[in-house]
Amino acid sequence: MTRSFLFLQGVCSPFFSRLGKRLNQEGHQVVKVNFNGGDAAFWNAGGAVPWRGGVDGLTDFYQDIYHKHGVTDVVLFGDQRPVHRPAIDLAKRQQVRVHVYEEGYFRPNWLTLEREGVNGHSTLPRDPQWYREAARKVPRYRNGRSLGPSFKARAWHDIRYHICNLGNRWTFPEYKTHAPVSAWKEYSGYLVRSTRIARRKQVDAANIARLINDDRAFYLLPLQLDSDAQIRTHSRFRTMVELMEQVMESFAAHAASDAVLVVKNHPLDPGLVPHGRIARDLAGRYGIADRIVFLETGHLPTLLSNATGVVTVNSTVGGSALVHSRPLIALGQPIYGIPGLTFQGTLDAFWHDHEPPDMGLFHNFRNVVIHTTQVNGGFYTEKGIDMGVEQSVGRLTAVRSRLDVLA
Repeated sequence: MTRSFLFLQGVCSPFFSRLGKRLNQEGHQVVKVNFNGGDAAFWNAGGAVPWRGGVDGLTDFYQDIYHKHGVTDVVLFGDQRPVHRPAIDLAKRQQVRVHVYEEGYFRPNWLTLEREGVNGHSTLPRDPQWYREAARKVPRYRNGRSLGPSFKARAWHDIRYHICNLGNRWTFPEYKTHAPVSAWKEYSGYLVRSTRIARRKQVDAANIARLINDDRAFYLLPLQLDSDAQIRTHSRFRTMVELMEQVMESFAAHAASDAVLVVKNHPLDPGLVPHGRIARDLAGRYGIADRIVFLETGHLPTLLSNATGVVTVNSTVGGSALVHSRPLIALGQPIYGIPGLTFQGTLDAFWHDHEPPDMGLFHNFRNVVIHTTQVNGGFYTEKGIDMGVEQSVGRLTAVRSRLDVLA
């Protein structure tokens, strides 16, 4: 069956353009809405339509496109962007399928592709028994083909995208980014933080060595990005400062008196908020200054394999913690936040009542999630894009999703 795909915003890379070309080659119709100069620069698969208005007019605009092109499928990255919500709401009313891309639930060799929504809007079940039964019907997955490093390619695509946005005031005058901070402000923060990280690596390595050689238990709190929709939309926390405050207050009152809390900064944090200094100030306020370690860098698998437990909101680090069989509490609603994988009690109780995850259940969960929502590929490097596009086409054109087949 020939389908009509409407592409909205993707990642800052050629991924969507390559995917659109591939679908065209398969005989499907492809239309793309460009919202800014970066979108236009990265799309060269034809069928582009510019939207130069504001969010308020998008529902009527999408309605016209759906009707004119007989749209059967919408493809987008990030289901919480303001320019995407009207398209998703309209698609639900008109029985148009929505395919949502996101960074992988299991990294680094996977990207996420789900119908209807991702993360907090994922349609993945929350019933552990369902995963036990569904796992009998799917293959056993390893770690996927390696993609190699992608940071340089990602940075280059991102800079190019935002350079092309410099003319938006003339060509797309009403466009407003979904990001809370401008790209150029983030870039300046990255430059400053990079000098600090270079100095911190040796200090952090020494701190990690002491943690491993010490007899004291330590808990890991990996920070996420304030700008991430996982925090802004799918959690009760507004910032990582708010998260640190609540976790440290609970840790000070309920954890063992000799336990240590390790706070690790996100590797892509732009450094606009001084999380290290704030962590030390909070530790002093709660009387645990000698029991807090703040890390700017550090080998995450080493930390996870030695941690007594892990506290997260809904980070993909939670999935890595489960790989390492670490007791885990999720303060948000991630896809892995199900009984048997994460602690279901309160944070206050977690410090002394935690238990390791059911690893049999986790292996079932992982295989099913990879089978139904993960694509072995990436958004940024040539190799990753080629792999991701090739494996996406069948998922996008299938009559039923892999999850529907299992349900």
